Amino acid sequence: MKILMVNKFHYLKGGSEKYYFELAKILREKGHEIAFFSMQNEKNIKTDCKEYFVDSIDLNSNNKTKALEVIYSKQNKKKMQEALDEFKPDIVHINNFQRQLSSSIIEAIKEKNIPIVFTAHDVQAICPAITMLDSDKNICEKCKKGKYINCIKKKCIKDSTLKSVLGAIEGYYYRYKKIYTKKIDYIITPSEFYKQKLVEDGIPKEKIEAIHNFVELEEYDIETQDEGYALYFGRLSKEKGILNLIEAFSKTKMGILYIAGEGPEKENIEKFIKEKDLSERIKLLGFLKSNEMKKCISKSKFVVVPSIWYENCPYSVMETLAIGKPVLGADIGGIPELVKNNENGLIYKYDNIDELSEKMQQFFENTDLTNKMGQNAKENAKKLYSKEIYYDKIIKIYQKLLENAKK
Repeated sequence: MKILMVNKFHYLKGGSEKYYFELAKILREKGHEIAFFSMQNEKNIKTDCKEYFVDSIDLNSNNKTKALEVIYSKQNKKKMQEALDEFKPDIVHINNFQRQLSSSIIEAIKEKNIPIVFTAHDVQAICPAITMLDSDKNICEKCKKGKYINCIKKKCIKDSTLKSVLGAIEGYYYRYKKIYTKKIDYIITPSEFYKQKLVEDGIPKEKIEAIHNFVELEEYDIETQDEGYALYFGRLSKEKGILNLIEAFSKTKMGILYIAGEGPEKENIEKFIKEKDLSERIKLLGFLKSNEMKKCISKSKFVVVPSIWYENCPYSVMETLAIGKPVLGADIGGIPELVKNNENGLIYKYDNIDELSEKMQQFFENTDLTNKMGQNAKENAKKLYSKEIYYDKIIKIYQKLLENAKK
């Protein structure tokens, strides 16, 4: 089978890109031919597959003509047509494409009657700001059912009226053209939670399947030990709940908290540590490379995922479970689908700082509990998140779509 993998970034920017490259790797291992379609960037990763790139689009540009290309790009449609003519894929598997690649590539694919699979790594189909957070970083569902005027009113996209207007126009255009409801043949969501949100917005449930992401389990089969610290790793931003975490930790009577990552809240975190005299108990590690991060997880007592927004299927959780460490996770988005309370971790109400503090204290005080949950975590990951399981599910989707296309 020939599969064209599409994603607007061709380097490891986030979870979507990790999935894009890892899925392509699995498909190649199984004998399928892969090509990539993405955007030019100096960070792009070179593969030995066919690669097709469109010109880079800067969303921060003030060029209004260029800005309209985020909605529909004739140039990108032409590039996609050329890629389809040359590579002749059986399936096109799209990941993040909105804005930089635009809906025009969907039109080009449909003109060739090639089945389209779309993995929804976010909820941009519902929310022009992508995250379902308003400008104050509070959960917001006001744009559901196409009520995008709310995005403009609150300037939800980077606190900019122009960007919010463009995002709203894009949303209206996609809805008018039935991009998600008709043009895309099948949608994969990495969580049941995201599937439900898309169904609530009007996408037929029979064309959406929730399949949790996968991890290369062998890469996380490393020796573990317990050096007694709690660990947070990821972006240091408000929606990730990092400020709630440090406040909750300050209320615990024992333990050390390691924080790995960079982001806009770093200065506020440093200020809090200084004001509360917590420099001996909270350690900021900065950005860690992949192998350093794995080692840091393997030596932790537990990992905290304190998000206050609709997480999808966080790799941070899956990687932690695969290594064999328990997770203390917020009961929001897709997190509770991965973290089973009292089995491979603990769940708390996402906006309850006192409960988060209590659960952290519980883990710090009970090594037998963290050890047992860590064992369960590793066993669960092996059963649920292997690449073989994922491949079997994805190939069935491809085959069904190809059969339908022949009818």
